[in-house]
Amino acid sequence: MARESGEVDAKEPVRIPGGIATAVGSWPGTDPREAAATIIGELPELPHLVELPGRGAGSDMIGRVCALLVDMRFDTTTRGYRLAPRPGAVSRRARDLLRSDLDALEEAWETAGSAGAGRTVKLQATGPLTLAAQLELPGGHRVLTDSGAVRDISESLAEGLALHASEVRKRLGAQVVLQLDEPSLTDVLNGSLRGVSILETVGAVPEPEALAVLDAVISAQSAPVLVHSCADSPALSFLRASAAAAIGFDLATIATRNLDDIGEILDAGKQVALGLVPTTAPVGPATWRDIAEPGVRLVDRLGLRRSTLANQILVAPACGLAGAPLEWARRALRLSTEVARAYAEEPESLDFT
Repeated sequence: MARESGEVDAKEPVRIPGGIATAVGSWPGTDPREAAATIIGELPELPHLVELPGRGAGSDMIGRVCALLVDMRFDTTTRGYRLAPRPGAVSRRARDLLRSDLDALEEAWETAGSAGAGRTVKLQATGPLTLAAQLELPGGHRVLTDSGAVRDISESLAEGLALHASEVRKRLGAQVVLQLDEPSLTDVLNGSLRGVSILETVGAVPEPEALAVLDAVISAQSAPVLVHSCADSPALSFLRASAAAAIGFDLATIATRNLDDIGEILDAGKQVALGLVPTTAPVGPATWRDIAEPGVRLVDRLGLRRSTLANQILVAPACGLAGAPLEWARRALRLSTEVARAYAEEPESLDFT
């Protein structure tokens, strides 16, 4: 319940519900107010603070983190982003963009009548392993190659995320779910990242060490954490062992060998955010039944009750929608909501024979 000041008590337990729709994070265009209004309107159960990478440096997945880290700043390079000794133009721009995004979300939240309604909002940020893989040290090597730098980045990220969630609670009077994006996780574990030269590779991070890094960030949060990966081969067994409350992935990337891991994730009581809606419009017409069928067949194949769809499955696009035409991005959200409603209201009656 919201306090009189509008702040939600961070100590109150928050559970990520099943049978609802959400989205991964990124969105086409450059207008934060239009994006916020669309997301809140189309995703009433779990809207999110959008990322608009079309605005350039400081607004993409890695650049956004520059506005969240405590006592650490970035600068741009020809390859992406690098740690900088002092705040510069990129750091200031990232913070300004985040502030304008939060202002837009707060405005849309109040306009929609969401304030004080005990609702939940999702925040996204790059996870510590992907951040360490994609961010460079001042000398040009990946942060991942320096265990001390990985620790510093992770601690800074953990503190920054906690402060970010607290601010959003105060602004909106809402509960918060935090999503950590880990698209580079599989490469980190496999040692398939390149170094500063074509011939140089970055060594694989042992799973226990990687898990300690990820869990340290998760455990520092009062909000429940969803870890999402858009990798072609998501590291599901690794994520199952993590402290995350929910795991998200693109269902189209799942092979038969992954089924046991998904079953174990669900058996452990974790939620699963299924990426069911494609990020680009299919050739033919797409109906909610077309989108819903793979998720239903997955649950049936695992031998689980259909009620799992209502209790533990969130429906989402396969990945971020920044590269999608705006018309399809909006359609993707509507399809996600329609499928989630079917999962929540009539899972036993869904028949695709």
